[in-house]
Amino acid sequence: MHFVPQPAAPIPFVMATQRKILHIDCDCFYASIEMRDNPNLRGKPIAVGGRLEQRGVVATCNYEARALGVRSAMPTSRALKLCPNLILIRPRFEQYREASRQIRTIYQDFTDLIEPLSLDEAFLDVTGIDLLQGSATRMAEAIRSRIREEIGITASAGIAPNKFLAKIASDWNKPDGQFVIRPKDVDEFVRVLPVGKLFGVGKVTEARMHKMGLFTCEDLRQLSPVELGHRFGSFGERLWKLARGIDDRPVTVDEPRKSLSVETTYVTDLPDANACIAEVPTLYEDMLRRLGKVEQRYRVSKASFKMKFADFSQTTMECTITEPNLQIYQHMCVSCHQRKRLPVRLLGIGVRFVEVEEDLQPSLF
Repeated sequence: MHFVPQPAAPIPFVMATQRKILHIDCDCFYASIEMRDNPNLRGKPIAVGGRLEQRGVVATCNYEARALGVRSAMPTSRALKLCPNLILIRPRFEQYREASRQIRTIYQDFTDLIEPLSLDEAFLDVTGIDLLQGSATRMAEAIRSRIREEIGITASAGIAPNKFLAKIASDWNKPDGQFVIRPKDVDEFVRVLPVGKLFGVGKVTEARMHKMGLFTCEDLRQLSPVELGHRFGSFGERLWKLARGIDDRPVTVDEPRKSLSVETTYVTDLPDANACIAEVPTLYEDMLRRLGKVEQRYRVSKASFKMKFADFSQTTMECTITEPNLQIYQHMCVSCHQRKRLPVRLLGIGVRFVEVEEDLQPSLF
C-alpha cells in the first residue's frame, strides 16, 4: 500500500510565506534501475557507461563500486584498474526515461511546482501545500516511500528554505535518507560549509580559493562584495550571497532547455592542437552521459565548441547537426586552435536544442 495524500485543514497564510523547497535525488539512478531489472546484479560492483575500447567514461555506478574508488565521469580504463571485477553495462535510456516519467507522476500528487534538473532529480516547491499538515519533511518522506514502492529504487531528499540549501541537504544522508535545514539553522549550517559545496565552485576554483586561505563560507564572509568581485569577477556577488545562505531563485516550472554543454579548465595548459584533440573524447562521453538524461521532447540541432587560450581570450564555433558525432567535435577543435595557436586552458563542447513539438507543428500563419 502506498501513501495517498489527503488534504488537511487549511493553515494560516503566515506559515506559507517562508518557502519550503524539496530537492529529490534518486540514488545511483541508472545503476539502481539495472539492479531492479536484474536482481543478480545486487551486491556486485556495477557501472553504467561507455566501453573500454571507445575510451568511455562511467555515467554512474552503485555503492559497491564506489567503495572501491569508482566514480561518475571516471574513464572506464581507470575504473577497471581500481575494480577489475567491475561489471560494465551499456545504458538503456528508454528504461531510465520511463522510470523518470513515473516519478514525475508521484511528484504531481504533491505540487504543481516541479523543476526537473535531469531524469533523476528535481526541485519541488511545497510552500503553502496543506497535505500532511503542511510538513515538508513528511511530504519528502511520503514521496521517497512511494518511489521505493512503485518504482523499486531509492531516493534521497533535502528540505530547506531555498534551492541552494535543499540541493546540498539531499546529499547529506545518502543513500535513501533525507536532511532538513530549518530557517533558524541556516546561518549556523552555512557558516562551516566547505567552499567546494557552493554551486558554481568547481575543482579549479576550489583549489584557487584554498591558496587564498578560503576554506569555508565563514572565510568568504570576511571579504566584502567589492573584494569578492575583484578576486572572482561577476561570480563574486553570487559568492557573497551563497556564503550567507541566500538564494532567491524560484522553482521554475518546465522552462524549455536551449542547450547542454560540458567544459573543463585544465590545471596545466594544453600545449598544442594534438593535446586538445586527445581531450575531446572524454568531454564527448561526459556530454553523451548528460544528454541521455534530457527529455525526449528535445532534438539536437547544432554542435558547439569553445576554446579558451592561455591569455584568457576565447573562440567559439557552431555547426548544424542532427545527432552528436565525435569526429565533428575533433574537427571543430582543430579549426578553433588554428585561430590563435596558443596553449589552451579550457575546452568545452555542447549541443543546442529545438523542441520536437515546435519542430513538427507548422505555424498557423
